[in-house]
Amino acid sequence: MKDVPASEIRAVLELAREVKGAPERYASALAGRNLLMLFQKTSTRTRLSFELGIQELGGRAVVMDWSKSNFAISPIRYEARYVSRHAHAIMARLLRHADVQELARWAHVPVINGCCERYHPTQALADLLTVYERCGTFDGVTIAYVGVHNNVANCLTAGATKVGARVILITPEVNPSSWDEELMRAARETGRLEVTLDPHAVRRADFVYTDTWVDMEHFNDPAYADEKARRMNRMMPYQLNRELLDGHRPFIMHDMPIHPGLEIAEDLIECDHSLIYEQAENRLHAEKALLLRLLGAA
Repeated sequence: MKDVPASEIRAVLELAREVKGAPERYASALAGRNLLMLFQKTSTRTRLSFELGIQELGGRAVVMDWSKSNFAISPIRYEARYVSRHAHAIMARLLRHADVQELARWAHVPVINGCCERYHPTQALADLLTVYERCGTFDGVTIAYVGVHNNVANCLTAGATKVGARVILITPEVNPSSWDEELMRAARETGRLEVTLDPHAVRRADFVYTDTWVDMEHFNDPAYADEKARRMNRMMPYQLNRELLDGHRPFIMHDMPIHPGLEIAEDLIECDHSLIYEQAENRLHAEKALLLRLLGAA
């Protein structure tokens, strides 16, 4: 999302709408193609959407646990060069962005970042698709993100400001491993980014987005308990709830998994202006479009 031009983001979104509306037209578009899916992080939406996505396009998915493969014991470059002889694309959901970069450097096929500590670009594609479906445009649209500044905040900010939406970041906490000064500077230069510590700024947004306050790999880790407690205490005034919205009715977004009663009040999750499940479903359609473009089958 930081490097790709706005025109390419828009092209993926337009194709995603086509694929979503007429999936039968693309049912054999990737026949004979193989997608290798590498996982270090737990997954529900990434696993399901990519595996079904390639299958619904006529291809096949091979799912591999990084820790149970030789990626865990050998330099990445050797394994990457080997798997490129069988896979036509690789989706990697890894803990470290540096490992995603190393994989992309040595693989001879497209590598998709399925999530790392710094970025989550396929989530941002689904988010933008969800907004685009509702509004038909990004012009004049404001998206507020309230929570911890993390990988999701990065890609949402980069993607939305590029395509023309306005973003309000309300992030009193920052994951140090997620911060990207270059990305933030580029977003500011668009003139469409506002950064504030005022949680009431959500009342000026058409869409309000929140995410977990603690990364999934730390959520149940006893060694992280003190930091988790500190974050909960710091972030509770930024919980997305009806009191904070004060009668305002924006569309509600969350990339899941959800922790009701923490980053979002339970009664907002399935309210009539929640887009959370549509947003999650759109991972499938956005990723199908991405695969089609990367593999030259659009």
